[in-house]
Amino acid sequence: MQRLRIGIIGLGWFGEIHAETIVGVPNLELSALCTRKPDRLAELGKKFNVKKTFTDYNEMLADPDIDAVSICTMWDQHTEPAIAALKAGKHVFLEKPIASTVADARKILAASRESKGNLFIGHIVRFNPRYRMAKQAIDEGRIGKIVALSSRRNIPAAWTPTILNKIGPIVGDAIHDTDIMLWLTGDRIVSAYAQTTDVRGLKHPDIGQTMYRFAGGATATLETVWCMPEKTPFDIDERMSIIGTEGIIHVQDTFPNLGIVDGTRLHSPDTTYWPMFDGVRGGALRDEFSYFANCALKGETPKIGTPEDATAALEATLAAEESARSGNVIKIG
Repeated sequence: MQRLRIGIIGLGWFGEIHAETIVGVPNLELSALCTRKPDRLAELGKKFNVKKTFTDYNEMLADPDIDAVSICTMWDQHTEPAIAALKAGKHVFLEKPIASTVADARKILAASRESKGNLFIGHIVRFNPRYRMAKQAIDEGRIGKIVALSSRRNIPAAWTPTILNKIGPIVGDAIHDTDIMLWLTGDRIVSAYAQTTDVRGLKHPDIGQTMYRFAGGATATLETVWCMPEKTPFDIDERMSIIGTEGIIHVQDTFPNLGIVDGTRLHSPDTTYWPMFDGVRGGALRDEFSYFANCALKGETPKIGTPEDATAALEATLAAEESARSGNVIKIG
């Protein structure tokens, strides 16, 4: 079987999850790792038995035996490695958000159009089978014209103190639902209004509430709470409702999806996005990497996770954050 040789740039907690996923994808080979932290590099090099390790991503990109890279740096550090990788002709799996500004997103998009490598943006929710089935039903015309959407994507407070010093809940998480709403409607967002609430005094607020207006007239509300109480038994409370003129779709991917009671409490672990089985990650993230690898090996341009779609989702969520700061409705486009 032909395999795509891939390296990872950025080895934080999600870079490690990427590695745990890649090793379980038959047509991918985890060939290289890169981070500026030598101790972390040695730790994960040993864990995944990867011999090629780098503290400078430019050295990794100069290696002709690396076909592709996964970029898991912080969102405001995406632009330079993504453009460098595309200029080097590598296939690029770039975690969402595509960038921290629309201007940088457009620079990455421009570089992708000049590259022989594919650029795929990791908007993982499109690989959740529930949303895929919702999209299929909408495309079949089963609920008529979409007139309203609402979503909830809430996570426990224990997850977020470190994250909230780097990114807020609207761009950090509501961008998932923004992307899905753009995908389901096939429409564009023309205005955003949002409010935020600061609960713990961190750099970014804990709660974001967002409203969108679409060009075709549909409205949307998005709830993102990053401070669910400590005893919350599930990792995520995720829901979406799509109301059409002829029907309704409700997506729910939350407790009690699976309940495990042990000596300490009730747990409801992730069974959808990157569940662990025998030391290897599965779920939507594996499907996402399989899709990325298949497109690259077949010489096909990805139709999911396009930089154009990712830029539209970024623009809408940044507008929502600006609305929360200013108190104004922000027009888009």
